[in-house]
Amino acid sequence: MTTQACTLEAPADAFDSFASVTAASVCELVSRARGGDSEAWDELVERYAPLIWSICRKHRLGHADADDVAQSVWLRLVDQLDKVRDPAALPGWLATTARRECLRVLGLAHGPHAAMYADVETLPDERLGLAEQGLLMAERQAALREAFAQLPRCGQELISMLIADPPLPYADISAKLGIPVGSIGPNRSRYLSKMRRHPAIAALINA
Repeated sequence: MTTQACTLEAPADAFDSFASVTAASVCELVSRARGGDSEAWDELVERYAPLIWSICRKHRLGHADADDVAQSVWLRLVDQLDKVRDPAALPGWLATTARRECLRVLGLAHGPHAAMYADVETLPDERLGLAEQGLLMAERQAALREAFAQLPRCGQELISMLIADPPLPYADISAKLGIPVGSIGPNRSRYLSKMRRHPAIAALINA
């Protein structure tokens, strides 16, 4: 069994740490952060900082401007944290807010000529293409991590073994998890279907 069985078509790197994932779901982290848990807030920042950075790179911002955007995004989240109705959609909210902040920074830098820089996706720049790939990967990784974290522990263990490199034979998976070989396929389909229904994954599929 290989990662090709996953119809989400996620990059292999997105699954590298799934076997050791024990982090709380974004819903739990948001709830704890609302209650003043600094560790939960730090984990949110660590988890989604790469997403914000990738968006800044996509808009060709320098380090100073990217830092400004990141700070603004997190400050906005602090202000809006109690108003987030669907914590599972937080990655999308952060991405949208980061894009708006990038355009704000570009507008401040270029004044009346800002429109030239707003539609950065039309620029024939090889580096922009790499940044776009980085953005998509970061968004997929964040969404996959959230959906994976929502699976029960037995589901996390099964999916982790199914995407292991090199692949594990079904007989080995059966022995390690204590489940019949014939149940592996149906359980895999059920857990992947549950991941696809997660709001973060659904947002990527429907984008």
